[in-house]
Amino acid sequence: MGQNSANKSIDLTDLEGKWFINQSNFPMWLKGDKTSPTFNYTIVKKKKGTFLLDRVEYVKNGKAKSINGIDKPLSASNTEFIWRGNGILRILKSKWKILYIDTKSQWAIIYFEKTLFTPEGYDIISRNKTLPADIARDVKIKLAEYGVTLKLTTIIHNEG
Repeated sequence: MGQNSANKSIDLTDLEGKWFINQSNFPMWLKGDKTSPTFNYTIVKKKKGTFLLDRVEYVKNGKAKSINGIDKPLSASNTEFIWRGNGILRILKSKWKILYIDTKSQWAIIYFEKTLFTPEGYDIISRNKTLPADIARDVKIKLAEYGVTLKLTTIIHNEG
């Protein structure tokens, strides 16, 4: 495998802001009833440490929807996290990690573990609604380096 971000430390500020999900094998994004998904991260400092507020936004039946939670870093490298939902979703949690993030923090490969409700899988996220051709090529190369052979589906983002 190629360079693993587990050997590299990520500053949480590199994750802050909006990320478009460009490719995925996550069933929630592939069914077609939820579109234009994004991850929106905000750093929050609490007594127990520094966390990411995690707001997943998407469109369903023409209306903006969101799922809110908090990501707790599992290591000082900020490459592995445990997500826990807010409110009624507090009972839900999932582990995810950043396999790779480019040097300019413009795109990343995320792996998420299987949960009771979801299969394991991958998301390709970037700061752009669509992947420019050069980044799409780099993504393919990195996925191959990490031995990811699953087919990922391109996610379309509505204009607006």
